[in-house]
Amino acid sequence: MTKSEVIEALAEDINIEINEARDIVNTVLTSMSSALIQGNDIQLRGFGTFKIRKYNSYIGHNPKTGVKTTVKPKKLPFFKPGKHLAQAVNEARNE
Repeated sequence: MTKSEVIEALAEDINIEINEARDIVNTVLTSMSSALIQGNDIQLRGFGTFKIRKYNSYIGHNPKTGVKTTVKPKKLPFFKPGKHLAQAVNEARNE
């Protein structure tokens, strides 16, 4: 599902204008992004948890040339689904 599809679904579900739905979705996503940037975790009960995972620097290699290179340390967002979401997805797959 894309961001625009989320906006359209929200507008349809609660019967509001598309511009209002866009503002709501943008507010939620901006707030979540800001929290993660500040190092905070986000937990949406029943849905899942968003965290920032830190990865240390390491020596890697270019798969085409085989040349060794240093990969810089990085931080990346990580999502762990909640129990109810994981169960719903697994049940849907088994149908």
